[in-house]
Amino acid sequence: MDIKSKYPLISHNTFGIKATADWWVSFHSLEDLDRLARDEYFLSQPYLVIGEGSNLLFLEDYHGVIMHSEIKDLEVISDISHTLSKDEILVRVGSGVVWDDFVAWSLDQGFYGAENLSWIPGNIGAAAVQNIGAYGSEIAQLVESVETFDLETRSSRIFSQEECRYAYRYSIFKDPKASRYIVTHVVLKLSSKANVNLSYKALRDYLGNKRDISPKEVRAAVIAIRKEKLPDPKELPNAGSFFMNPVVALDVYQKLQEQYPEMPHYEAPNGVKLSAAWLLDHAGLKGYAVGHVATYKHQPLILVNRGEATGKEVALFAKELIGKVKEHFGVELRPEVRYIGKDC
Repeated sequence: MDIKSKYPLISHNTFGIKATADWWVSFHSLEDLDRLARDEYFLSQPYLVIGEGSNLLFLEDYHGVIMHSEIKDLEVISDISHTLSKDEILVRVGSGVVWDDFVAWSLDQGFYGAENLSWIPGNIGAAAVQNIGAYGSEIAQLVESVETFDLETRSSRIFSQEECRYAYRYSIFKDPKASRYIVTHVVLKLSSKANVNLSYKALRDYLGNKRDISPKEVRAAVIAIRKEKLPDPKELPNAGSFFMNPVVALDVYQKLQEQYPEMPHYEAPNGVKLSAAWLLDHAGLKGYAVGHVATYKHQPLILVNRGEATGKEVALFAKELIGKVKEHFGVELRPEVRYIGKDC
């Protein structure tokens, strides 16, 4: 376990926000977590577990303990469940493993299912907490179980896929009441049989009429599309998609559809899901800038730090965008990015 005080976080958030943490703790094992759970000083402090910081916005310095997983073991599990079919494979992955490294590894092994989620930044643990999704897939579709350490009881607890209560960009671990559970491993169910998912229109369009498309070709296409649309955080700091796609009631969608028949939409359990990117674009907000913050010129769903932006500047800019979209369409956007600190 590595412990550091007054630790700079600029390299641990892809927005490139200058902030510090009172304490930084890298844990490597369950034993490390057990030691923390027995430490009276640690128990008296606020704490936050982060991965690569690709979905965070620090509004101020963090007065507490930032925890980061360095658990990076990876194991193919066989004969763990009688419910597995002959094509299914379970892989147990440490929460500190970089997600896209895992996707590349899985394809090299001939294990398929994660390719549509290629090139998404972050670690395995954070991916399972956030329920990352892209190009017609979500990690929830792959999760068999999530292994955690309970800081209150100092014991391990395994959450089944159903217990994770997955929904759009949500899992039970995003509930403040579940902060006691620290993700240590994620067990993912992949397949030795290639069954490519081309449900997402942009992916189908990119691949054209090509036949017999392999999972590796899907991965290459996803990476190419993402690189074309999304700026590299190392060159232009950002946290990926800043807003969630809003879900509206059917009658709200029908009124909007009469006015904007070309508006993209998707079926959703509780209504109709709209494209946040389309709403921002058609509100005239692509490339819109205020001070050090802007929407990306090729994709308004991406907010970028053009220089020395503070977290509060980004939050104020986001609030302005929310207001403009609400005024234009009557639809309210919600941030996908997690704010850390007091909002403006």
